[in-house]
Amino acid sequence: MKNRFTCGLLAAAMVLSLSGVGCASGGQGTSPSSSASVTAEEPKQTADDKDANGTAASEKEQEAKKEQMRALYGENKQITDGNYDKSLAVKCINGTFVGKKTDNVIAYKGIPFVGKQPVGENRWKAPVEYTANDGVYEAYYNGKTPRQKEEKTEAASYYGQGEDCLYLNVWKTDEASEAKKPVMVWIHGGGYLLGGTVDPAYECHNLVEENPDVIVVSIEYRVGPFGYLHLSHLPDGKDYPDAQNLGLMDQVMALKWVHENIESFGGDPNNVTIWGESAGAGSVTVIPLVEGSQKYFNRVIAESGAPSLTISTEAAIELTNEIMDTLGCKTVADLQKVDVEELLDATSIVGGLRIGPERDGSYLPLDPYAEYASGAVKNIDILHGFNKDEMNYFVHSMGPEVFEMWADARKSQGIAKLPKEDQERVTSYLKDTPGEQWEKDSALFSQLWFNAPHIRMAEEQAKGGGKSYAYYFTPESTVPYVKCAHATEIPGIFNHPENTELTGKAFDEAFSKTMRKMWVQFAKTGNPSLSADISPDGKTHEWPLYDLKNKEVMVLDEFNIHPEKESERKTVDWERTYPLTKYFWL
Repeated sequence: MKNRFTCGLLAAAMVLSLSGVGCASGGQGTSPSSSASVTAEEPKQTADDKDANGTAASEKEQEAKKEQMRALYGENKQITDGNYDKSLAVKCINGTFVGKKTDNVIAYKGIPFVGKQPVGENRWKAPVEYTANDGVYEAYYNGKTPRQKEEKTEAASYYGQGEDCLYLNVWKTDEASEAKKPVMVWIHGGGYLLGGTVDPAYECHNLVEENPDVIVVSIEYRVGPFGYLHLSHLPDGKDYPDAQNLGLMDQVMALKWVHENIESFGGDPNNVTIWGESAGAGSVTVIPLVEGSQKYFNRVIAESGAPSLTISTEAAIELTNEIMDTLGCKTVADLQKVDVEELLDATSIVGGLRIGPERDGSYLPLDPYAEYASGAVKNIDILHGFNKDEMNYFVHSMGPEVFEMWADARKSQGIAKLPKEDQERVTSYLKDTPGEQWEKDSALFSQLWFNAPHIRMAEEQAKGGGKSYAYYFTPESTVPYVKCAHATEIPGIFNHPENTELTGKAFDEAFSKTMRKMWVQFAKTGNPSLSADISPDGKTHEWPLYDLKNKEVMVLDEFNIHPEKESERKTVDWERTYPLTKYFWL
């Protein structure tokens, strides 16, 4: 039990840095051991003094960040006096929503996509469909962030929180267009435990202003124990058959709203791309496997997340039981009485990087990869890929020593239980990987969670007769340990060059703009290739489909975007890590 608790605690520490895209602390969390002051007579600083000053500065930055996020909070109200700008109002099935215009972009924020919020008797229940409404409502403020622990690496956690969080946002340019516009629906990451659409890193004004020919939507969903907690095995759990996949259900309900209402904003309901990063990418790669979902979208963009980021029913039940034991609960009724903060604490301790969508054989298939290979997703075009040094994000967030502790615990909890043949694959891979132990472990888990799963998905999609365009992102950060880590592509994709806390610098402007154009071109046409006349860098970029013969990926190099055979780039170890994709989230 001690090792499991240690692994869970370390995982909690790790997952609490999972979605800090642009909100990373920039340090290793070192605490000062001395409070000696610096005087004019003794200008030299000791290491402890530097740590103390750094910690104080970091705390000041966090307080400023809290104030910034809390200042954004507001609650949309019904407009009953008819006093509103009709040019900013859009009539939807569940109400008329009035947005705010900044420059040439109109943002509609905090639009509900359910009939009842998941509170009270609707906690741990499937989302309730919205109904017709003739009211007029402000759409000025983001809805609440889903309940989660406040965490310095997650800006959205400092915004107003609530279980009543199922809202979405829409951005469009204020220009007349006879043609319906393609729609891109963003699903944020956060390890299925954190995150929110209000994170400034996901503000879509700049993206839409630069690309006025698309409409962008961001959607909220339940996370942590409110979105992914298996309950049906408990004595009174039969009334909660969907609790293990509510986050996904929320996302599909939001897509239904988009399908039925986006035309009122000028969007094309028959040209929708669902798009996410990390847990958001994990989500968009399994949503196509949900029965009836494919009528709501045509394409998928998945950045650093694949069907591997799911758990089995056995693992889900084990996790629930540990949470229940931690809280001293036996039934759902007991759990309903627990203070929300206590529930979040318990989940963070034992559930970090263990909670997520469940392959229950009902809402999700037992083997998503087999479904891809059978052609279940062949009518959905996919653009997906991963970054060169994914797990270095966590090395940076935790520091090398703590990361090594986490990796050791994760290996003892999961890899040590594999058949001998597969354990030997891991041992051999680690032995042949150069560098210090944290570098070896970072490379291993990058392979297991990102590289191999994405290549496996490309392989199975090709076998099933579907189209996929794979990429390999390589630009490096100047921040210690980060290199080309998880989430380093986010500032460029959302056109926030000022967001440099993780990257240390803005990547080349022409490169970032070209990558954004590829994403938008894919959303518009199903093919991310660019001709020289529309490419921001003035070059032609032919992006080959991934096929079983050539296995080409597009290398997104900061100064040399080009396709390359996987056999030349060697992004995955076919003999030692690829076979382990059958175990999903090791």
